[in-house]
Amino acid sequence: MITLASDFGSPYPAAMKGVIRRHTDAELIDVAHDLPRGDPRAAAFWLRFVLPEFPPAVHCAVIDPGVGTDRDALVVRAGAHVIVAPDNGLAMPPARALAADESDVEAWTVAVDDPASETFHGRDVFAPVAARIRARFDDGPATAGSEGVAAALESMDDLSPAADPVDIAFPEPTVERDEDGDPVAVDGEVLVIDRFGNVVTNVPGELVRGSDWIRVNGELTPVAETFGAVDPGDRLVTVGSHGYVECDVNDGRGDGAFDLRPGDDVRLVGDNVSI
Repeated sequence: MITLASDFGSPYPAAMKGVIRRHTDAELIDVAHDLPRGDPRAAAFWLRFVLPEFPPAVHCAVIDPGVGTDRDALVVRAGAHVIVAPDNGLAMPPARALAADESDVEAWTVAVDDPASETFHGRDVFAPVAARIRARFDDGPATAGSEGVAAALESMDDLSPAADPVDIAFPEPTVERDEDGDPVAVDGEVLVIDRFGNVVTNVPGELVRGSDWIRVNGELTPVAETFGAVDPGDRLVTVGSHGYVECDVNDGRGDGAFDLRPGDDVRLVGDNVSI
């Protein structure tokens, strides 16, 4: 299969699919085309969460605020997976999530001829590369395995090793601990906000499990495993399926209730309990 992810909305992904279909009849799966516009970091977070659910595949991901500039086009092998993306950091976090270890990640830059458009490299650069890579495998990357995928990429004349691909590092929270080593406060950051308004932080969920109440930037908030544990319209802190702490509202928007946006600082303090 080839997966497709972008911030394009509609109808641009259809043009990418048309290009791919001219080269291969591989199954096409849309991951999302409403990823945060022009935000490679947010897209990298979501792809790091979603792509490991797939068997080995070619993943074409295009969130490309630098389209038409001198930024490179990148092909990244992560185990038997391949990610085709602009060289703006988007590919590296999901690649690390897909590979068994970081030594099983390697990257190439793509030699790009004059594309038909300087504003739509999804169609003119990334989709054709993804299709050509997939066409090299009769039964797909899963059958070829890591070594077979590496050999196939190394044999492509338009790929050359990437010396220093752009990377994205998600910030780590700062944890304050008491004299027994238990966490009592965490300073974190909002990474993304999903379409429901759930505020996803960089705080690992295990730091709040077992707490009943937490102060979020000074506001006392219950900690709950489910939205239904609080009344509709009430705020809560919970752990999302991605494993990170969220600041949410049952049947409402957490971003508005907590007045938080991506990149904002968030401080979690235990209320008479260890976080």
